[in-house]
Amino acid sequence: MSAFDPARHLPDDLLERISERAAVHDRENTFPQQDLDELREAGYLSILVPRERGGAGLGLAEAAVLQQRLASAAPATALAINMHLVWTGVAKVFSDRGVPGLEFVQDGAATGEVFAFGISEGGNDLVLFGSDTDALPQGDGGYAFTGTKIFTSLAPVWTKLGLHGLDTTSPDAPKLVFAFIERTDAVVTSDDWDTLGMRGTQSRTTRLNGAVAAPEHVVRRIDPGPNPDPIVFGIFSVFEILLASVYTGIARRGLDLAVATAKARRSKKTGAAYSQDPDIRWRIADMALAYDALPPQIAALARDVDELADHGARWFTLLSGLKHRAVVMAKQVVDEAMLVAGGGSYFSSNELSRLYRDVLAGMFHPSDPESAHSTAASAWLGPLQS
Repeated sequence: MSAFDPARHLPDDLLERISERAAVHDRENTFPQQDLDELREAGYLSILVPRERGGAGLGLAEAAVLQQRLASAAPATALAINMHLVWTGVAKVFSDRGVPGLEFVQDGAATGEVFAFGISEGGNDLVLFGSDTDALPQGDGGYAFTGTKIFTSLAPVWTKLGLHGLDTTSPDAPKLVFAFIERTDAVVTSDDWDTLGMRGTQSRTTRLNGAVAAPEHVVRRIDPGPNPDPIVFGIFSVFEILLASVYTGIARRGLDLAVATAKARRSKKTGAAYSQDPDIRWRIADMALAYDALPPQIAALARDVDELADHGARWFTLLSGLKHRAVVMAKQVVDEAMLVAGGGSYFSSNELSRLYRDVLAGMFHPSDPESAHSTAASAWLGPLQS
C-alpha cells in the first residue's frame, strides 16, 4: 500500500485559493461557495466513502490529517465541511461494524450531496441523549419533525439534514429518532449568523415545521439517555476527532505565522532578528511543545476507531478529552502567536486576528469544558453520589 499523501486530496494550489478567499468571507460574512464547489470537484466530500461506493476509501485517521490541513488554510471552511464529514464518518462507522442504514449517505456524498448536522438545540445540554424537537410518527415508518435547531453549519447549501427528535406518542415511547430530511417549505433557515468568528460556516438557525423524513431515511430509534447504540458512538467519535483536527489545524497555522514573523522582524535595540531573542524563542518553543502533543493523539484515537478498538466505557472520556485538549492548546498557541507578532496582529485585517476570533468557537462545541471534566471525573472517581 502506498503512503498516504494529503496533497493528493488537498493540493497546494487548491489550498492557496481557499486561503486567499478566507479573509473575504470573514469580512463579508458570506458562505464560501467557491470553496465548496472546488472541494466537491476534487472529491473531498467523499473521502470517507468506500471505493466500491464511489469514494476515496480513506479512514478517519487520514481524514483527520486532511482536516488539519484544510483548517490551516481556512478554519471556517474546514469547520463547515466537518459537519458533512461527520455524517459520512458515521456511515463508515456503521459499515465497518456491519450495521446497515446509512448507505444512502455514502452514495449521496459520492454524487456531490451535502449533508448537514442538525443536532444542537438551544438550552439542550443533553445533546445526543435528548431532544426538544418533536418527532411525530407518520404511520408508514416516516417521521415529521417540529422544533428549532441551532448552529446548523452549511445552512445555505445542504441537501439533506441529519437530525434527531423525540417520539412521545408511539406505544414504546419515549424514543429518540435519528433521521434525515430534505429541504422543503417545512424547513425555514434564518439569516441570523452574525458572529465573532467562524463566520464562513454560516451556521444559521433552522426551524422545522413538520419536516418529514421518509421511512428509508429514518436511521435509528433508541431510548433517550446514555446509550451504547452505534449512532451515538458514531456521532460522538467522529465529531470529537474531527473537531479536534480543525482546532489543531488552526494552532499549526498560528505557530507557522509566529515563526515567520519572528524571522522577519528585527529589533531596533539589537538589530538582530526576533528569532534570536531568548524571550521570543522561549515563547515559540512553548507553542511548539503544546502543539506537538495533539497530532499524535488525534492519529492514535482515529486509528482506534478505524480498527474497531474496544475501549469500552473509556471511549467517552478519551474522545471528549481529546477535543478539550485540542481547543485549549489551540487557544494558547494563537494567543502566544499574537504576542510574538506584536500590535499589528490586533488589526482585524491581520490573519492572526481572524484566527484568534475563530479559535474561540471551540469552547462552544460539545463536549464543552464542563462536560469534558464531568466525564473524566466520572471515569476516574465514579458517578456522583446522591
